[in-house]
Parts: sequence; C-alpha cells; structure tokens
Amino acid sequence: MKKVSVIIPVHQAEKYIKSTVESVLSQTYQNWEIIIIDDGSTDNSIKICEKFQDKRIHIIRQPNRGVCAARNAGISHATGEYLAFLDADDQWISQKLEKHIKHLDSDPTVGISFSCSAFIDESGESVGMYQIPQMDNITPALVIRRNPISNGSVPVIRKEALEEIKFQGNCYFDEQLNHFEDVECWLRIALQTNWQIAGIPEILTLYRVNSQGASTNIAKQIEDLEKVLEKTRSYAPDLIAQHGNAAKAYELRKSARWAVRLQLGLTAVKFSHQALSTHWRILVEEPRRTIITLVAAYLLCLIPRPLYHQIEVQAIKIIGFSQRLRVGRKKASFQTTSGMGNQSILNTLRATR
Repeated sequence: MKKVSVIIPVHQAEKYIKSTVESVLSQTYQNWEIIIIDDGSTDNSIKICEKFQDKRIHIIRQPNRGVCAARNAGISHATGEYLAFLDADDQWISQKLEKHIKHLDSDPTVGISFSCSAFIDESGESVGMYQIPQMDNITPALVIRRNPISNGSVPVIRKEALEEIKFQGNCYFDEQLNHFEDVECWLRIALQTNWQIAGIPEILTLYRVNSQGASTNIAKQIEDLEKVLEKTRSYAPDLIAQHGNAAKAYELRKSARWAVRLQLGLTAVKFSHQALSTHWRILVEEPRRTIITLVAAYLLCLIPRPLYHQIEVQAIKIIGFSQRLRVGRKKASFQTTSGMGNQSILNTLRATR
C-alpha cells in the first residue's frame, strides 16, 4: 500500500481544525501521515492538534509566511509517494483517499487526481451547491480558464510529478502569490511535464464557504491572476495570447458570483460587466452560468432584500438538484468505464449534511 502524506497548513483555524483532522482520521484508507504546518498561529489551533494521540500526526512550526510556504514546507517533510492537500477549514468524505489511490494506481500516466466538492457553511452544514468541474481531457487552456482542480483540498498528487517542476531549491508553489498559487502550479505540471490530470466524478471534498476566507478577497485575486498570466507568458506566450483574456473574464465572473454570495450587488454588477467587456464570448461559451450571474447581480440591486432571498432559496434548490443529477450521470459513466466503486451517490451527499 502506497503512503499518502496529507499536508494541512494551519493559521488561526481553531474553529475548524478539529473536524478537519478528524475527517482524515476517519478515512477508509489508513496508510497515511498528516503533516500539520503551524504557519505562525496565535490562537488555539495547534493546541487542538496536539490533543490527537496518533503517531502518524506530525506538527511542523514556522513563522507566518502564507499558504504557499506552508505547503512547500509540508512537501519537503513528506515521506509518502502520494501527496494530498487539505485546507484547515475543509473536510473530506471518508472514502476520499481510497478512491484517489485506486484512481492513481489504475493509470500510471495520471499525476494529479481530483474530485467534485460540496459547499458547506461555517457550521459544517451543506448549502446545497456543488463544484462539478470537467473530469477528463484536461488541457493547459482549461486549467488557466476554468481550473478544474477547483479548490486546495481536492487534489491527490504523485510526489514525483511535483518534483519535476520544483524551482529555487524546494519551491513547488510560488510564494510570491497569495491566490492562484495552485493554478500556477498545475499549469507548470500541464505544460512542462508529461503527467496527465484527471478527475473522479464523485463528491469527495467538503469546501467551506466563510466570509473571512481568502476566496472572498476578490480584488486581490484579480491582481494575482495577472501575475500568473505574466509568469506563464514567459515560457508559454501562445497559450496566454490565445486564452489570457478568457481566463480573466472567467475569473471576473467568478468574482461576481462571490460578490452575490456576500450580498454586494453593485460589486457583482461591476464584475459581471468587466467579464463581458474582457471576453464577450463568455456569453456564448457558457450562456447559462453567465446569464444567471447577471440576473442575480441585478436582482440583488433592484428588488427588496426579503424577496431576493426567497428567489435565491428556490434557485439554489433547483441548481443543486440539477448538479446532483449531473454528478450521478458522470459517476455512472465513470464506473462503467473504470469499474471503480459502487457507493451510492445518495450516501455521499448525505455525508455533506
């Protein structure tokens, strides 16, 4: 059995870290180690981690240097053939590692295995929405436009794939970036190595939506995307020339959706307009999602808030139901072709509640 090194950067996460670590302890695949990187926490996060009596849990301390430096430190201490990243406020479904190990072992060309995610709120309850990215035919253009490896708690990676793209000693993730450090890393693997990126169409990660998270710093994300595009342009100019504007437009639209979630109507409208002016074809390429984003932004600005909330609740139910059907179809197709697993999609979804 191959060993998995689970790397958990921790900074001021006392509210969530216990459930995060417990989601690893409950994995059906048990040949793992947890490397907790204390990134200068001043709360009770590490005290909580120290209470776990499991010799497979290791705590590494460093001054606060950010998530990239923490992940790099974790990789340098990892002894497993496979690496998995888990943010300190997210959780895993109990079969996550088992599913990814089977996936990677079944195809020696795959360097990064990823999955779908369910959104949970600050109390750990499902919000009824999911991240369901494209699962196969992952090209560099798709990575930079849509990032199918949709959050930092999704991928399980062969360590040798990361070793091929490290730079400046033991840097794997670019420590000059606060956002898009993962996209920039996946791009280097897609462009500079022969490893394939492929997904499992199952909900195996629980991604927490909280107003204090890095994902809500939407203005800074746009700035960091520009840095990633500029860095990638230095060694893949044709890719950026062809897809750079589209990448910015998709990120602007995503920022508009985050603004909607945060009830920032005018900000959502502004980002939606910027997305269309940057790459108007986003309306043709993904009309449904683009139109829904525009409508939500304008409704948030124009109608009374109680009425908006009623519409929002119904929309979430409809979209969530549609997403669950998509996951079910993708999973059925995947199992037919790969023979992997037979866990009911309903059982997986119940675990998000």
